[in-house]
Amino acid sequence: MFGVQPRAARARTKLGAVLAAVTVGAGMVAALTLGASQASAATYVNGMDVSGHQGNVAWSTAWANGARFAYVKATEGTSYKNPYFAQQYNGSYNVGMIRGAYHFALPNNSGGATQADYFVNNGGGWSGDGRTLPPALDIEYNPYGATCFGLSRASMISWIKAFSDRVHYRTNKYPMIYTTLDWWTTCTGNTSAFAATNPFWIARYSSTPPTPPAGSATWTMWQYSDSGIYPGDQNYFNGAYTQLQALATNPH
Repeated sequence: MFGVQPRAARARTKLGAVLAAVTVGAGMVAALTLGASQASAATYVNGMDVSGHQGNVAWSTAWANGARFAYVKATEGTSYKNPYFAQQYNGSYNVGMIRGAYHFALPNNSGGATQADYFVNNGGGWSGDGRTLPPALDIEYNPYGATCFGLSRASMISWIKAFSDRVHYRTNKYPMIYTTLDWWTTCTGNTSAFAATNPFWIARYSSTPPTPPAGSATWTMWQYSDSGIYPGDQNYFNGAYTQLQALATNPH
């Protein structure tokens, strides 16, 4: 059944493709020291993302340690729903975090619009309340088979567009796109087709900020490690807290 592979395992797949030579120990050191090394160069907001693999999360502890936003896995394909979604999505909100939901794409399973509807119907909604991040599409290395899910670059771009347009139709918000530059280049040809509409959340396990996809001036979120002081993956928002609030408020 889709959805049984924990996000940590998928994170190792991403890490292997992006930074094969980096050891887990080095990644943990980077996660713990990145805040200090980057603070003088840019303004970031600390956050995290979790899935069913993390189970019930101690949100008050994560908040006390400085996390101000969280993305929570809601769905995968059209048959999997995170059994801990309510505890994670509502719990992060209740301690004061700005939170959002994400969908793990299986483009070889069904159409983009079909998966978008499944996502929105099972936690992937949005409201401009200043506390809800854009719905997010997790589109990356296939943990179950061919890297690009057997789709050509043109077909992959069409699938992502169908998902994005359907989410926008349902929520009035274009989804955040989570990916790695390596996967995006391999499977879409580093298309710039979404640069004008969709914010990008880039995975790069390094102390060096990621390069955004073609056409995008910058990245919006950066997943820099799969371990650290927060449960799940460690993330930065690229900007001040007021800008994070704007992302959760303004139509897009």
